[in-house]
Amino acid sequence: MALRMLCSSVLRTGTDIGVSNARTFGTAAILCRRSAPLGPMPNEDIDYKNLESLEKYRSYTRYLKKAEEAKNTPAWWKTYRQYQEQEDPGRDVERVNIGLPHCRPSRVKEARERKRVVKENRRSIELERAMRLRTFKVSLDRVQAGWEETSGPYHVQRLADHYGIFKDLFPMAYFYPRFTLCVSYGQDSPAQVHYGNHLTPTEAAVAPQVSFEAEEGSIWTLLLTSPDEHLLDSEGEYVHWLVGNIPGGAVTSGEELCPYLAPIPAKGTGFHRYVYILFRQEETIDFHEDIRPLPCLSLSERSFKTVEFYRKHQDSMTPAGLSFFQSQWDQSVTHTFHNILGKCTQVLLVWLNLWECCRQFDMCTCTLNKNI
Repeated sequence: MALRMLCSSVLRTGTDIGVSNARTFGTAAILCRRSAPLGPMPNEDIDYKNLESLEKYRSYTRYLKKAEEAKNTPAWWKTYRQYQEQEDPGRDVERVNIGLPHCRPSRVKEARERKRVVKENRRSIELERAMRLRTFKVSLDRVQAGWEETSGPYHVQRLADHYGIFKDLFPMAYFYPRFTLCVSYGQDSPAQVHYGNHLTPTEAAVAPQVSFEAEEGSIWTLLLTSPDEHLLDSEGEYVHWLVGNIPGGAVTSGEELCPYLAPIPAKGTGFHRYVYILFRQEETIDFHEDIRPLPCLSLSERSFKTVEFYRKHQDSMTPAGLSFFQSQWDQSVTHTFHNILGKCTQVLLVWLNLWECCRQFDMCTCTLNKNI
């Protein structure tokens, strides 16, 4: 009886001030009836009021050991990984390596070379004196070259996985970029493309200078694509540059299948990824089906899918190099849409803006009706 009188009083008070408290009170009642957890909560045994009493790890190795034990300990709740696996059942399917094989030298030869270098360093009086006087300088170019020859391809592959490059361009496949791709925009103050760094569309307005170490007589294909730009197809891409049958490392001497187009990330859509992929060809390829008509100023003509392009020529080419950057809207994108791309693109953008405004209006109307 007392509880019923209390509920009536709460509802009456809310009605008097013009607010409905029925939903609030009902939610509170439901929360009060929540069942107890099925097991101990994480870190339930830790006394957070006396953190100084906690046992210290004392070493990084001990910390890693404890973390591994905690990771392998079964829990009664679902982890984030389990939720992801439930939403994407094909997540655990083994991916295929479509890249070039790694020809690693003999471990015996590597060990002998390492011992030889160590002996020479120990006999060097100049090196000992420089180390003692703290004047020794490490050549960053040698460090870069050593990294590219050893662990560089594996680090780049992990970065590409982190940014979702392989998932969006090569579903269920990946590769290790065995060749370093050097892409530089501009002359006076060049802007380099690395692995996920930020460049503005203004900096990438014109075609860059591309270089890579290539054997004499080898043939290559260079691709620049964006998996985030397509205005109509969420799974589609826009090809920004495509050059095939490149002799050696001379990109300018290759067959330009699609002319260069500056990045065009739409306003308000955040950062877009722009991916350079270098393919090594086994032989000269007939790309007549992939040539875009000049000057190729229609976005519909630039619709592209990397995986379909690779499947068509997979018997004659292998992905060998990778670099990518991110870019978001600036004023040069408006100039590109209005002055470089055709009238059809402007009409499409106006239609998309109207559709977005209508969608936002519908969302606001639904929210207003729900609140009322």
